[in-house]
Order: sequence, then structure tokens, then C-alpha cells
Amino acid sequence: MRIIAGEFGGIPLQAVPGSNTRPTTDKIKESMFNIIGQYLDGGIVLDFYAGSGALGLEALSRGADEVYAFERFRKAQETIVKNVAKAHLEERYHLLKGDNQKQLKSLRKKVPDLQFDWVFLDPPYKGQHLEDLLLQFQEEGWLSDQVTVVCELDSQDNLPDTVGNLHAFKNATYGHTRVVCYRFEA
Repeated sequence: MRIIAGEFGGIPLQAVPGSNTRPTTDKIKESMFNIIGQYLDGGIVLDFYAGSGALGLEALSRGADEVYAFERFRKAQETIVKNVAKAHLEERYHLLKGDNQKQLKSLRKKVPDLQFDWVFLDPPYKGQHLEDLLLQFQEEGWLSDQVTVVCELDSQDNLPDTVGNLHAFKNATYGHTRVVCYRFEA
């Protein structure tokens, strides 16, 4: 596992030990960025299930301004800290530790007007209600009107073409993984 392209391309990344996370393979990660654009023109990233931190680090390497990463598992948090340090991105990678919903509320209090331009949703296990989460993000004003959302889920699962003001522009399957990408349309 590594940062694939951009300013920090080639830096090896550590995987999270254990089975609480499901790392995105380099092949799928590269496919995701091919879909949304090889390089990001700035913007703020939300990585809601950060795991090893690889998606957020890839986004920073490809031009994102900063990342807010949420992770509740301690081993994953420790791995993220190590991976961020390898790329020397501590100033631009913000790790929020603990329950994602509690950290989201806390972040809103600290940064009331924060909106995300890029969102990665890659839950580590089945049964996550990504559709509900997408609606919540819209209702609470977390998403900019330029947002691109990338959801990674089991290939047997799917998401609707439209969730609120988010409209799917890509739905692709790679082995056991499905990637669904959304853009905001008012």
C-alpha cells in the first residue's frame, strides 16, 4: 500500500493490523481518483472512515488543501499518525478520534461554517447506512455545492442514483467492491 500519485507519490503506507478495517487496494484507489479526477484543485476533504488514512493522504498528494479524517479504532488511529508523519502532512491532516457522530458535532462547534468539497465514505463493515449519512451531511450543511462524494461498499450492496441533491455519475464494480460517486445538483 502506498500513495500512488502526486506530490507524495511512492511513499509506502502501513496497513492497520487486525480485522476492524478493510483497506482500499491501490488498484481501487487509483480507479477512484481516475473517476473523480487525477488531481484535485484544492478543497477540503472528509474521510469519514479513515482506516489507514490512505484515501485522505492520496487526496492531499493530488492537490487537496486539507483533510478531516474520522476514526474510532485505536489501532487505526495509531496507523494514521504514522502514515501522516511519513508524508510530513501533520499540518494539513486533522485526525478526529472516537465516535464519528460525536466528533462531527464537536467539529461543527469548533468550525461552524466548515463545508467539504470531497467526501470519502468507506465503512469497514457491512450494514452502514450510507444513504442516511449522505442525507444527514446535506441537512446539516456539511457539503459544498461543488462536492464530490465517493462511496465504497460491498459489490452486493448498492446505493440509489439520487440521495437528496446528490446524483450518482458513476457506479462501478471491481471484484468484491462497488464504488458509487455523486455530485451535488440543486
